[in-house]
Amino acid sequence: MDRQDEQTTSHPTSSHWGTYDVLVAGGRVVGVRPGADDEDPPPISRNTPGAQHHETRVAAPAVRRRWLDGGPGPDPVRGTPGDEYVEVDWDTALDLLAAELDRVRREHGNAAIYGGSYGWASAGRFHHSQSQIHRFLNTVGGYTRSRNTYSHACVEVLMPHVVGMGGLADLLERAPTWEAVARHTELVVTFGGLRLSNTWNASGGRTRQTAAAGMRTAAEKGVRTVSVSPLRDDTIEEMGAEWLAADPGTDTAVQLALMHTLFDEGLADFGFLDRYTVGADILRRYVMGERDGVAKTPEWAEDLCRLPAGALRDLARRMAAGRTLVNVGWSVQRTRFGEQPLWGGVALAACLGQIGLPGGGFATGYGSTGNYAGGSTPSGLPRFLQGANPVDSAIPVARVADMLLHPGEPFDFDGRRPTYPDIRLVAWSGGNPFHHHQDLARLTRAFGRPDTVLVVETHWTATARHADIVLPSTTALERDDIAASQGDLRVRTMPRAVPPHGLARDEYDVYADLAERLGVRGAFTEGRTSQGWLRRIYEDWRARYTGPIPDFDAFWAAGGVDIPDRVEDTTLFGGFRADPDAHPLGTPSGRIELYSETVASFGYDDCPGHPVWLPAPERIGTERARRWPLLLIANQPRGRLHSQQDMGSYSRSLEIADRARLRMHPGDAAARGIDDGEVVRVRNDRGSLLAGVETSTQVRADVVQLSTGAWYDPSSGEVTCVHGNPNALTPDIGSSALSQGTTGQHVLVEVERYEGEPPPVRVFAPPRLITR
Repeated sequence: MDRQDEQTTSHPTSSHWGTYDVLVAGGRVVGVRPGADDEDPPPISRNTPGAQHHETRVAAPAVRRRWLDGGPGPDPVRGTPGDEYVEVDWDTALDLLAAELDRVRREHGNAAIYGGSYGWASAGRFHHSQSQIHRFLNTVGGYTRSRNTYSHACVEVLMPHVVGMGGLADLLERAPTWEAVARHTELVVTFGGLRLSNTWNASGGRTRQTAAAGMRTAAEKGVRTVSVSPLRDDTIEEMGAEWLAADPGTDTAVQLALMHTLFDEGLADFGFLDRYTVGADILRRYVMGERDGVAKTPEWAEDLCRLPAGALRDLARRMAAGRTLVNVGWSVQRTRFGEQPLWGGVALAACLGQIGLPGGGFATGYGSTGNYAGGSTPSGLPRFLQGANPVDSAIPVARVADMLLHPGEPFDFDGRRPTYPDIRLVAWSGGNPFHHHQDLARLTRAFGRPDTVLVVETHWTATARHADIVLPSTTALERDDIAASQGDLRVRTMPRAVPPHGLARDEYDVYADLAERLGVRGAFTEGRTSQGWLRRIYEDWRARYTGPIPDFDAFWAAGGVDIPDRVEDTTLFGGFRADPDAHPLGTPSGRIELYSETVASFGYDDCPGHPVWLPAPERIGTERARRWPLLLIANQPRGRLHSQQDMGSYSRSLEIADRARLRMHPGDAAARGIDDGEVVRVRNDRGSLLAGVETSTQVRADVVQLSTGAWYDPSSGEVTCVHGNPNALTPDIGSSALSQGTTGQHVLVEVERYEGEPPPVRVFAPPRLITR
């Protein structure tokens, strides 16, 4: 959409999916165009005009009628279709909320408050929903918090045991750029592909999209790619990648078979293993079958992953013959036993002996986000400080339903056994767990347990429809802010483009007024307005440098400033490789721990002390697959960021019959009498959904692909979600007792043609609103 006339003005802005201009006429966004510096802009920004003024915008504070009439308390019908909301003025809403916060703190303590915000609401460094609500909750005495992420919890918990905390920071923030890969790497072997659309999104956005150009340059320079993935188009066509369509969930078996060939044919770098790792002999004896009687040969792996043993043996030889980078995408670890392919990837790279060499070794995240392989920013970015949380209560982020349903019960996590707190008030701002979380019917039951649910939001998302109090927030286009991401080229201004929708307010002002009612306004605001804080966080960032960086006024007038210390060419673990005694890793041994005595001491059957093959139940060929024979891949969408702006024109253009698009192999569709464009029911014993079918040879047989992020719509009694959210089907169980990460990437299902007229999608209309 790009409608312009003489009254149209252009306003630069940034989002997690990049920098672009919004076109405004009559106070409304009427179009978008790419930023001047971005030669390869993603299409997601086309969603912006439709989303900005959509009828699902929250226009006024609203209180769920049952809560308003009956007061706080558990309510099993919270979030079910048909709930009514009463629109009230701001004073009424804030008075009700302040009284409830005060009651919960007084009667149950601050640990009974769950601050559940997630970090993707806005690219702005100040109007960052998670920072805003957490600072407020810290100011009023603290809260139960979440730990780690849905994106890569296994990485965050496992890798400190394997390569230390500093190594984790290297893996997540300082990976070599694609240009560096082009200079040094001969072969990239990637588990989980290198999906381009994932790289469009970066926390904080990017001045310029560089991933596609980097991948093309690498291919032009002769870098070869092998993609182990059930999806052929997990790499761009220009890379000419060799596609190994292994059964989903068998990546660890592939890695072990490759290691077996390296050991068996004398291709492993034993000198590297001896000097830089611990536990290599334990791992070798497991791989060779000396410990359990099962040699992890390519023939053994062929039975599991359905890749020819000869192809695996040939790949291992090629990997040993030149500079090889082993990449494990974040999608691979979002499964049951998701720690194993990560640990196996490190072990495989260690056997090659190339960790710490330019362009070689191990990485996790290429093709997973735009922040990865985009350079690093050692001095950090401007940020709004959240303050200290005086409450020592936390859960792994993906265990929220368990926490709400099972207060007081113990759970395992990274060698500890804490108990779930008794949550009475959930406070959520700028996040949508009814996108991220699994088994949404179970999550609905969990949201019925607290006394009160607060949601601060721009739109009537599924999470907002599970709230008792909904407060309308401004969008990024309705306020001033600053944007930047890790390794970005510039810190950028985000000037306000349009007035607030309805009665929407900046979250900072909302929390400031709420803090005043609770007697802590001064501590929350420190006497500053939003503009005062923008100046403060910029000047604090500027003070980290000795060189000439413009002051805030000059920065704002110029629209941005280049980041002075951006580093493009880094070598992961280079210092450790050069001298492991002078630069030890932050592990107990100071080395790469292929066997971790610490992890082994936890006694977890689902995550022992070294990488092993653990057969997941949601996998082709299992007993469960006899009933549910198709493996659904719930990957990240290309039409939006997670569930954001799903109502936008680009996101909707990718739907089929107003439903999320399900891709399936033509042979699987024909066997079920399903044609292109038809509506199908996708189901298992947890739930069901409706989707529109596209047959495609880009998906291997026995696999279907349905991206996450379709707005959850339980409006029909026939199916769990009429719109096609795959988390209506996914299991709500942790990856292991170690990380308790999400397992929403793989789920077994059956697909059948939907007979008759399908129920309509109702989620893009607001709930029933009453004005008093």
